[in-house]
Amino acid sequence: MTTRNETDGDLEAVLDAVLRGDGPQPVGRYVLDVPTGKWWWSDELFAMHGFVPGEVVPTTELMLAHKHPDDLSRVQGVLAEVTSRGTPFSCTHRIIDAHGRTRTLGVVGQGDLDDETGVVTRVTGYFMDLTETHGARVREEASAEIRASASHRAAIEQAKGAVMVLYGLSEDEAFALLRDHSSITNEPVRSIAARLIASMADLGGSTATREDLDAFFAPPTPTLPADLRLPTAPLAGSAPRHRGSRRAGHRSRSS
Repeated sequence: MTTRNETDGDLEAVLDAVLRGDGPQPVGRYVLDVPTGKWWWSDELFAMHGFVPGEVVPTTELMLAHKHPDDLSRVQGVLAEVTSRGTPFSCTHRIIDAHGRTRTLGVVGQGDLDDETGVVTRVTGYFMDLTETHGARVREEASAEIRASASHRAAIEQAKGAVMVLYGLSEDEAFALLRDHSSITNEPVRSIAARLIASMADLGGSTATREDLDAFFAPPTPTLPADLRLPTAPLAGSAPRHRGSRRAGHRSRSS
């Protein structure tokens, strides 16, 4: 859920498409007369809240009473901002309609200012029912996660099978080896499994051997930073070259 006291480009783009008839989401219009607190709702907005048009008198109290408890304070803040400053806004939030159903609504709007006093006199805008769109997006994301999970599981199963065959290990032992290597390389098991399968595929027509697995599971060789490396020791019996040069020069001057 996001709320910003400025126009949300994504929401406005979707709303614009819906108003042109390019989308299936229901759209309702509203007008709030700020000095009197009176609202006007289009028929679509009544329907979004679970009412027959004209069944209730729309008020600020009624509107806020239908906001989801987790989103209520945020919507109150947006309403206070636009009625005091007229700042264009967008907001996505949940409501609980008259039938107890939770719906996801998007709303955009802005205030009209009195030319002389600068006071907000009216707020106008649109509500859009995003319930189906939001539900479809959630289902799509869930399906993508399931597909990714299945793909990762398949790679792990393949890697376990290769380890079991070449090392003669049980399924649990093969997975334990992958998991232990994961702790050494700081990689997820799924990444190690994918790398192992890829390295075996790189062998082309050759059959993977125990030696190939040994090379794959070999612990990485640590590399010390340059400032921590030990200096190379001179050979026994040899003197540093720069010292010999200085002594030779000294003898030359004394002769």
